[in-house]
Amino acid sequence: MPRFSVIVPAYKVQAYLHECLESVLEQSYPDLELIAVDDCSPDACGAIIDEFAARDVRVRAVHLTENVGLGRARNAGLKHATGDYLVFLDSDDSLTPDALRAIADRLKETSEPDVLVYDYARTYWSGEAVRNQFAGQLTEEGPAPFRLDDRPGLLRVLMVVWNKAYRREFIEREGFAFPAGYYEDTPWTYPVLMSAETIATLDRVCVHYRQRRHGSILGTSSRKHFDIFGQYDRVFAHIDTHPELAHWRPVLFRRMIDHFSNVFLKRGRLPRGSRADFLRNSRSHYRRYRTPGAPVRPRTRVRHALVRLGTYRTYRLLSFLSRAQKRTVRLATALLRTARGAALQLHYRVQLRLPLHADRAVFSSYWGRGHGCNPGALESAFRTYAPDVRTAWIAHPEHHHTIPASTRRLAPGTAGYWTALARSKYLVNNVNFDRRLVKRPGQIMIQTQHGTPLKFMGLDLQDRPAAARDTDFAELLRSVDKWDYCLSANRHSTLVWERVFPSGFTTLEYGLPRNDVFQQATSADVTRLRQSLGIPEGAVAVLYAPTYRDYRRTQRRPLDLERVLRQLGPRFVVLTRAHHSYEAPLTSAPGGRLIDVSDHPSIESLCLASDALITDYSSLMFDYAGLDRPIVVHADDWEAYEAARGTYFDLRAFPPGAVARSEDELIDIFATGHWRGSRSAQLRAAFRERFCPYDDGRAAERVVRRVVLGETAGLPPFIPLAERHPVPSAVAARPTAPVATVPAPGGAVPLAEHL
Repeated sequence: MPRFSVIVPAYKVQAYLHECLESVLEQSYPDLELIAVDDCSPDACGAIIDEFAARDVRVRAVHLTENVGLGRARNAGLKHATGDYLVFLDSDDSLTPDALRAIADRLKETSEPDVLVYDYARTYWSGEAVRNQFAGQLTEEGPAPFRLDDRPGLLRVLMVVWNKAYRREFIEREGFAFPAGYYEDTPWTYPVLMSAETIATLDRVCVHYRQRRHGSILGTSSRKHFDIFGQYDRVFAHIDTHPELAHWRPVLFRRMIDHFSNVFLKRGRLPRGSRADFLRNSRSHYRRYRTPGAPVRPRTRVRHALVRLGTYRTYRLLSFLSRAQKRTVRLATALLRTARGAALQLHYRVQLRLPLHADRAVFSSYWGRGHGCNPGALESAFRTYAPDVRTAWIAHPEHHHTIPASTRRLAPGTAGYWTALARSKYLVNNVNFDRRLVKRPGQIMIQTQHGTPLKFMGLDLQDRPAAARDTDFAELLRSVDKWDYCLSANRHSTLVWERVFPSGFTTLEYGLPRNDVFQQATSADVTRLRQSLGIPEGAVAVLYAPTYRDYRRTQRRPLDLERVLRQLGPRFVVLTRAHHSYEAPLTSAPGGRLIDVSDHPSIESLCLASDALITDYSSLMFDYAGLDRPIVVHADDWEAYEAARGTYFDLRAFPPGAVARSEDELIDIFATGHWRGSRSAQLRAAFRERFCPYDDGRAAERVVRRVVLGETAGLPPFIPLAERHPVPSAVAARPTAPVATVPAPGGAVPLAEHL
């Protein structure tokens, strides 16, 4: 008897069926049977199912002689099920990797509940994936298993059959089956959840719910949408035959009305001429099943009134009034926005005519993000070496908590923002300020940059459309002409900046201020940072920070981090740092030995806390080299990246450490100890000599003394690389720590480190 019976009905989905069935058979938990039901599909679905059945004994092909619809096709699959638990999967969706293993583990943890509810993510044809917005209801905290009465919020999760695993004995004992017609999930999910003695949840995405470009069958125009009335009749009939469930009537009544109004208001769902009839049926069901005690949320009261009144003329009147109100609000909002913008620009023009404040400096970083990077280090240095200069920081309100208490907080687009830009003598940024900024005589703008360039920048992007996107190069040069100083970490950066940003600025080869902390931090700081991040004592912490791919519309996850960690063994933890363009973590299941640090405000702190860096083409490697800690480059798509973005040198020929061209090579580099071996140290030493000549811990001091205090002589001399002593990593501070701690993956894997 298998652990799982996975039931997949198929009808006119030949383009997606392979992916669906393979997602089941490739699960790391193999104890399953796959029951694929061909619902008399006119395309190749039946043949595809037979092909899978011929190659895998776990697949049972069921061919129906006539098309019976999704619900009855599932019933046909149920008749053949022998597994402990039933899992339903629609044939255009797919299971995520290791989903069944996670489900099996959770079932065991929660003492074999009647129903286990897990999460899903909507996957769009564009490649975007969005997790269920009510995922918070699936928290695994608290008693488990439980009854629905203990956690009624679970009903807010999408009421479909395929986001749950069902104990087969429970389903057979209660006699649950699917009805014919549309909305067949409704009279299944509600009675099942209400009747279950034990329920558990799994806070993990187990299903990718495909959102087709042209929508699902429920989005098509048809009178079959009237089936919804009969489906709710079945739900309330179930309650009538089970008096102990009567207390659920108010909740189900409210959800029924919400569902009716949702179907009615979806444009194009009901055929022309049928909308009035649908409203009349909705009103009839409203009166038949109306149950006091169901609080209606304020935003849905109009919808409930629509169903209660049930007249099409009333709906059209309400719709007209609603549209008129929305148009009025939009017009008023636009007028107010225009008036506010004009008033602020008038305010700015007035401020431009007032005297400059020689004792004011305004800073910003990464288009309004929090205090950090080179501007953050300079702002701190201003307060230390030029305490008479008052500093202000421009950031969006959600980042204001990162700004020091002694620094004035400014939000972009406010009157204070424009006043600061107009009257502060010093303007500091690692990108460009608002294009409407007028550079006044006497103002000094410091462009700090935000790293050493490996990829093409500035004017070099003119023939790289994938990377340049909609860059206005004329506007870019107008912004560059406002720079007075540009910071550089090395001669390579100087040559690039002066060529790709041609203007009259002065280059300051002083090092990057944000890297000063690497020479100033102590072992106590490292310990404190590791504790704050939850890194276990004695663990090897690897910071994984990939960069953005210009050649991809959506960002993929280059590494299977869960697999990498399994191979590396229990001593390793991975700090995952997603690029700010990713808008999502690098792992779908952070926690344990995978620690998501994407939202951490300080990349420098993460570098200090880690023992090694894994990256691809991120400029972070140049900064991390100043720490003199191991760096491993994962260059699995170098050719595509170089072709789309362009690079200033071949990183594979001059790397800061070992280079892996695949996931297995990366694992092998750690398994054999080459990540911190002598060859890696030699490569890093050559890399540091070329790219870290000035990062000796006093870059910010040099900038302030030169630009603000006017010192041109007597600046701190550069400390030679051989005499620098950056704070050691936690692993390096334990000389007895073994180098290789994990077995190498099976098979011969070439070492890309030997260049």
